[in-house]
Amino acid sequence: MKRIALFLLTNLGVMLVLGLAVHLLGLNRFLTANGLKLTSLLGFALVMGFGGALISLLISKPMAKWTTGVQLINDSGNAQHIWLVTTVERFAEKAGIQTPEVGIYEGAPNAFATGAFKNSALVAVSTGLLESMSREEVEAVIGHEVAHIANGDMVTMALIQGVMNTFVVFLSRVIGYVVDKIVLRNQNDGPGIGYYVTTIVLDIVLGVVAALIVAWFSRQREFRADAGAAQLMGRKQPMVNALARLGGLDPGEMPKAMQAMGISARPSGWLALFSSHPPMEQRIARLQQGR
Repeated sequence: MKRIALFLLTNLGVMLVLGLAVHLLGLNRFLTANGLKLTSLLGFALVMGFGGALISLLISKPMAKWTTGVQLINDSGNAQHIWLVTTVERFAEKAGIQTPEVGIYEGAPNAFATGAFKNSALVAVSTGLLESMSREEVEAVIGHEVAHIANGDMVTMALIQGVMNTFVVFLSRVIGYVVDKIVLRNQNDGPGIGYYVTTIVLDIVLGVVAALIVAWFSRQREFRADAGAAQLMGRKQPMVNALARLGGLDPGEMPKAMQAMGISARPSGWLALFSSHPPMEQRIARLQQGR
């Protein structure tokens, strides 16, 4: 309930900030006079910006199960499965959340957590992870994923994505009208070619900037989850060992919708700016330094 309230308050805050900015710049009267209704635009930006993020959040768990082929093991009698579920239960209790669903999927070494609500989430590990890591390292990875859930990272990332989307939609259309009506002096009642071209270009350009910001927030979230895993285990070394091990493995490709929720990725060069995960070396250094 608190997270739903946070979602609504953030949404309202975005609308108020955008409306105030336009009012202070004196754009609201000009735009309204030329056919663009500020209230309608804010509503449109709201639906476009937060609608997609909210829908993605709500369907994240069933989509994860479908795209990765997760096999739920909460009620399994297999010894390894029982150990995995017991580990998740132990960490969930320490983190103050209800035990998530636990699953295994076929694939290269990786793991993820997802779900719209922290008390009905999913933690899944790959067969490749179980085959290539020690039990203590797997426990550290599970602790990392439980920390994601306890920190509310899925909701946080949806909020950030929604805020960025809203700004992109709003600003691209305001600037498009300014270019169309002032720069190109379109005297027609409706928007001209300048509006449409500017809006399309800015949707792309501002979308790239928004992606950079969202990726930066996601990387900070990874540092926090690493520290959370160390706290759940009572010491740092297992998580350090797990990260070092993952750094020498090929994490493989996860479905795009699940990449930000995985434990491992390999950013390099300028593309690292768009990565949801920091380099392993940085994660290990940050964890060892206790920052």
